[in-house]
Amino acid sequence: MQQTSGYDLDALRAAFPTWSFFRSDAGVFYATRRGVRLRNVDIDKGLRQTVSAEDVATFVSLLEDQTRMAVRS
Repeated sequence: MQQTSGYDLDALRAAFPTWSFFRSDAGVFYATRRGVRLRNVDIDKGLRQTVSAEDVATFVSLLEDQTRMAVRS
């Protein structure tokens, strides 16, 4: 398992199974929706196809926000 700043990327994958994860060489976390293409109306509501953050706490917060927004859509 790959450990990233004290956080297990496999745990992220398990917690957010509809996202594909990677970390850049510069250490930035990225997640892209798997098998979903957002419509313009979804994007206008704040949903994002891809999210990124430089630290895991912000990254998880963004993913949680996206999950909440998707449920309301």
